[in-house]
Amino acid sequence: MANPRQVAIQTIATAKHQLNRVDFRKAHVKDLFGIHVFNEEAQRQRLPKSVFKALQKTLRQGQPLDPTVADAIATAMKDWAMEKGATHFTHLFQPMTGLTAEKHDSFLVPRDGGGAIAEFSGRELIKGEPDASSFPSGGLRATFEARGYTAWDPTSPAFIMEHANGSTLVIPSAFLSWTGEALDKKTPLLRSMEALSIQALRIVRLFGNSAPKKVFTTVGPEQEYFLIDKNFFYCRPDLINTGRTLFGARPPKGQEMEDQYFGSIPERVLACMAEAESELFKLGVPVKTRHNEVAPSQYEIAPIFEESNLATDHQMLVMEVLRKTADKYGLACLLHEKPFAGINGSGKHNNWSMSTDTGENLLNPGDTPHDNAQFLVFCCAVIRAVDKYAEILRLSIATAHNDHRLGANEAPPAIISIFLGDQLNDIIEQIEKGGAKSTKQGGLFETGVSILPKLPKDAGDRNRTSPFAFTGNKFEFRAVGSSQNIAGPNTILNTIVAESLDHIASALEADVKSGKSLTAAVQALLPTLIKEHKRIIFNGDNYTEEWHCEAEKRGLPNIKNTVDCLPVILKKETISLFTKYRVYTEKELQSRYNILSENYVKTVNIEGQMTAYMAKVLLLPAALRYQGEVATTVNATNAAGIDNSDQLDFLKKLTAAISPLQRSTNDLEKALAHLANGDAYAHAKHMRDKVIPAMNDVRKAGDTLETMVAEDLWPLPSYREMLFIK
Repeated sequence: MANPRQVAIQTIATAKHQLNRVDFRKAHVKDLFGIHVFNEEAQRQRLPKSVFKALQKTLRQGQPLDPTVADAIATAMKDWAMEKGATHFTHLFQPMTGLTAEKHDSFLVPRDGGGAIAEFSGRELIKGEPDASSFPSGGLRATFEARGYTAWDPTSPAFIMEHANGSTLVIPSAFLSWTGEALDKKTPLLRSMEALSIQALRIVRLFGNSAPKKVFTTVGPEQEYFLIDKNFFYCRPDLINTGRTLFGARPPKGQEMEDQYFGSIPERVLACMAEAESELFKLGVPVKTRHNEVAPSQYEIAPIFEESNLATDHQMLVMEVLRKTADKYGLACLLHEKPFAGINGSGKHNNWSMSTDTGENLLNPGDTPHDNAQFLVFCCAVIRAVDKYAEILRLSIATAHNDHRLGANEAPPAIISIFLGDQLNDIIEQIEKGGAKSTKQGGLFETGVSILPKLPKDAGDRNRTSPFAFTGNKFEFRAVGSSQNIAGPNTILNTIVAESLDHIASALEADVKSGKSLTAAVQALLPTLIKEHKRIIFNGDNYTEEWHCEAEKRGLPNIKNTVDCLPVILKKETISLFTKYRVYTEKELQSRYNILSENYVKTVNIEGQMTAYMAKVLLLPAALRYQGEVATTVNATNAAGIDNSDQLDFLKKLTAAISPLQRSTNDLEKALAHLANGDAYAHAKHMRDKVIPAMNDVRKAGDTLETMVAEDLWPLPSYREMLFIK
């Protein structure tokens, strides 16, 4: 009788999938883009002129929305949504689970005497009231206190989410407790964007530009993910429950041939990508790039830049649409940072910049960066922020999932550093020595092939090992985890840069007030900033042991795991930073410390329980059955008088391999049963120090047995099957 693994392979081999669900020859992308979004075009068509102008003033200048226009907006939004099949509306928010949450309410309102009408008021648009008691609050709310509010974020347009029975009007929102604290990830992000805008405008004004009314941060988050056949997925309890494989021997072929990266995209995967892009286009998500990633069965999707809060909402949609679409093609989308050991994990490269509402990218160096004083001031502000607050930035990407990835030779190390590239690094060095007078130019490529045109060459190379790299007109924060909500890292990045801009603006304003020219003030300030913070700049290979030694000499922090990161939240300077710019209150920071500690404990506990379960009910029975078969064969050949010393030797090795699985499983269960004394953080340390090492021992024993037990008895799909059978 075939085991589930063999059945999965047979099913995959005979499956037929409909690959023409989307045909861009018939539905052009320009006609799809934004059709399910209540965007500026839809608003202009449906709102009275005065209402439209009031809403645009809120969106463009950050002015509070006039409540008197809310009813008109709600009515227009409802009519638009119902024309697209919507029966319900929901306030979509981002609780501290790291996911999104929604409660659907019908437009239908019963009338006296029977019948019903469709209604949607301005009050319902602006505010919702979901139950807040069951979301993580870290002590901000007791479980018996349920009231929480969602608040419409008008800067992120409402949209339609289609489903099999119709559609739902989705209203992006913030989530606050009855007592006023943020229970979500979006509210602090919006606060941090305002804080940065205030400080950045001070710099812009110093340089004589009075036109911008607002500075906003932009983000373009690249999303890496795996796709495997869902028949394999359903045969792996670990993937279903934890998102990663807790067992799996190294396959004969992994990624060492380097033939996956940018390779030809498999037909089924390409069809899945095309439909996902189609759905995202409808939702106004500007996805641009798709390609094979480094690991087998790993892929990437990347959008164009948007304002940070809109990019965050869209990024959550990207993950949801990828998961839903994959299922239609018999695939499972894996967004965990390290679903497979021994091959590259997945990240979410967070491309971050600052722009004015007049369209100026403040991190665009121009053709001659050495003459672009405004750019150099903003760039030095980022350098100072990353150096001064490296521990806080490291905290922003700390999760139990990301611990498996950071520091491996596939992702940035846990040491935060900045890569500037040859051109910008040369200018920074010139400034430190007394003033920048030139800019390195790239020139042209000489290909040596007459038929090929001469190509313009950038002035510097890229560095794929750096956690925080300047890439032309933005900084790429490469350490963000693939399953993370990017609101957290961007909230921290915005806040630390806001503080740095505040520091620089105050110094320049004081100098100018005292009679110095702005040019002289900048020329005096920047060399000092560079001298104080240049230790954070590193343009070499971040993977080498030499860099770790050098970073230690420079005094750069090397926080290797989430548990060591958590105390950073409660440091005096952290609390002072976030309360000063009103991004988090002290109570909100304490709650995040509690939530992250509890989340780490729960994540590792689930993985530990699943590891023990699989070892006992899947791997050990398979190994014992095989041991029985081998023992029977050895006895039979021995009884027949045949020399079976080699078979007997194999039986001994097999038996010797089974014992460690049993012992390590027992040790793991003891570690899981032990209750650490103290709070959630003490439990987190216990999980890191006792449970994870015990899990690793069980895995080592299980993976050894996978290479010994007969395939028809081994219950789990192997890496060589999951990663290479498309």
